[in-house]
Amino acid sequence: MDVSDRSVVVDNIGRLITNDPGQGDGATGELHDAWVVMTDGLVTAIGTGRSPATDSRIDAAGRCALPGFVDSHSHLVFGGQRADEFAARMAGRAYEAGGIRTTVAATRAATDEQLLASATALLAEARRAGTTTIEIKSGYGLDAIDEARTLRIAKGLTDETTFLGAHVVPPEFDGRTDDYVALVCGEMLAACAPHARWIDAFCETGAFDADQSRAVLTAGRDAGLGMRLHANQLGHGPGVALAVELGCASADHCTYLDDDDVAALAGGNTVATFLPATDFSTRQPYPDARRLLDAGGVAALATNCNPGSSYTTSMAFCIALAVRDMRMTIDEAIWAATAGGAAALRRDDIGRLMPGTRADLTLLDTANPIDFVYRPGVPLVAATIVAGSVVAGRIA
Repeated sequence: MDVSDRSVVVDNIGRLITNDPGQGDGATGELHDAWVVMTDGLVTAIGTGRSPATDSRIDAAGRCALPGFVDSHSHLVFGGQRADEFAARMAGRAYEAGGIRTTVAATRAATDEQLLASATALLAEARRAGTTTIEIKSGYGLDAIDEARTLRIAKGLTDETTFLGAHVVPPEFDGRTDDYVALVCGEMLAACAPHARWIDAFCETGAFDADQSRAVLTAGRDAGLGMRLHANQLGHGPGVALAVELGCASADHCTYLDDDDVAALAGGNTVATFLPATDFSTRQPYPDARRLLDAGGVAALATNCNPGSSYTTSMAFCIALAVRDMRMTIDEAIWAATAGGAAALRRDDIGRLMPGTRADLTLLDTANPIDFVYRPGVPLVAATIVAGSVVAGRIA
């Protein structure tokens, strides 16, 4: 094998999950006693047995390796925190979307430096937990200036940025939701589109109805942005049907799905992105992922990291909840947290390990990924590799 002097091999992998059925066993393309060659940030070869000679070597020491987690839904750029709100909810108060306004006030008051420092710390935390790709939404500025600056900050951390001006209606537009939607579709979109890949809206009681969400999404689409949608979080509603109708890449939350929603998702090209840490934090029921998967739908898992309803960066925690409470198998949950997240971002260069994909790997301090559920809460990530470089953890 002709190997560049910039190539690295990760070998002595006890169990390698590739998510490429053509390379290994089962739907996850599993290999044993495996190795991965990485060159110039890409996977260039995968095999089993004796590894090829390369410029450098990482000994996995029998550990399990899998594609890096793809967290396709987060809100990392924000000011303040809402621990008191969480404590009140744990004492019995119901979750309400209006709590977002607390974070809007704190975000508007924060400096760029404060917002960047906080988001950078959360990104580092996510890296330590095995996440190699993360999407970051705006939505805590809710005016043209603050939405644009939070997106500029987010774009310095990830290529996957989402304009979520239609998160909730800010206080200064109380009673004038349509006027606010016009602002989102006009001046705010113009300020934010250069910093965003996606547009999103919160289609929910207490936020925006189907017509308002449609107006926001189609305005974003006309400005060249991809579409995603918060849908069916707090109850049954029109969000999922709207997302599928418009061809959104992802419908996120999907806590409440009726038969028509399941059929629409199974028959369309919209990924259902489940956010089980949110249901944990808000004491909502967990989605029935089994029902969707059995119907042929595609699922992703994401953290929804934000200060109000899901203050975690742990994809492992989401996997544990998905298996324990959403009736997913461990293989389905890992696929949803890797290849599923990539599908929700319409990416084919991440979420899988095969020649030509980005060399993003998560190495575990275990030989068996069932430990995400069997040993919940235990830090299992030994090292996180992004584009061929170890960015968190270490391999002794």
